[in-house]
Amino acid sequence: MHLPILTPQTAPPASRPILDTIAADLGFVPNLAATIAASPTLLAGFDGLRRAVNDASFDPVHREIAGLAVGVAVDNAYGVAFHSTVLAQLGLDDKDIEAMRRGAEPGDRLQAAVYAFAAALATDRGAVSDTIVQRTLDAGLEPADLLQLVTECAFASLVGLIDNLAGRVELDQPLRPQAWK
Repeated sequence: MHLPILTPQTAPPASRPILDTIAADLGFVPNLAATIAASPTLLAGFDGLRRAVNDASFDPVHREIAGLAVGVAVDNAYGVAFHSTVLAQLGLDDKDIEAMRRGAEPGDRLQAAVYAFAAALATDRGAVSDTIVQRTLDAGLEPADLLQLVTECAFASLVGLIDNLAGRVELDQPLRPQAWK
């Protein structure tokens, strides 16, 4: 399906304030948001989830690892590039990022458990095995943290649906060094 990258000038009037808010938050409108701007409803849902997952009370490395795991699991090139870029900015080791991009777990025990949980959540459509849930809890997360990861996984899944429906959204310039596949 061809989904054009809209601008604030070409987007429907109801999408324009949402795009302006995204631009104010990020300094630009990501192509993925501009691609869905034709639907103010979808754009509003996307923006609401985007804001929710940025909850400062949750470790951003865990959030980005979950997003990367889902991106790999659902073949979402945009999400893999985005989360790889952010993880590098957060200082995660390049070897761990590359391992996750190949579908392998990172070396850190807790990060590996987060990756496994998020990947299973995406591939098993929420029917995560008790073993993986227990592994994540044993690694140090609380049940509330797992629910926080569910929110990130839902957002990453939405991005994956859009990216795949659009036949791959063109990567924004800052994401291109982390292009996947």
